[in-house]
Amino acid sequence: MLSTSLVRTAHRATQRSIPACRRYASHGSGPKYNEPSGYLFGEKPLPPGEKRKKEDWESVWYAGMYGTMLLAGVLLYYKPDTSLSTWAYNEAKSRMEARGEKTDYP
Repeated sequence: MLSTSLVRTAHRATQRSIPACRRYASHGSGPKYNEPSGYLFGEKPLPPGEKRKKEDWESVWYAGMYGTMLLAGVLLYYKPDTSLSTWAYNEAKSRMEARGEKTDYP
């Protein structure tokens, strides 16, 4: 029969080799969730006449977001026409011209 210390040692070795058996999801102590304050994004309304101070990341985010949307709009506007019907029309026109047929209609 195995001694108790040998069984404990084997159990500890098994527990150390499998780190996935422990979950650290609670992140320690502290509040479990942000208490709802009733304000949008948790920001209290400013007194009348006072202006909101922008955070450092906001200007970069606005420039990146609207710049990307503008770039996407320009790229979509100048995107080449790769539809199947356009290709078929051009192919039929080139074949008709190669045979000497008229492609322009009055």
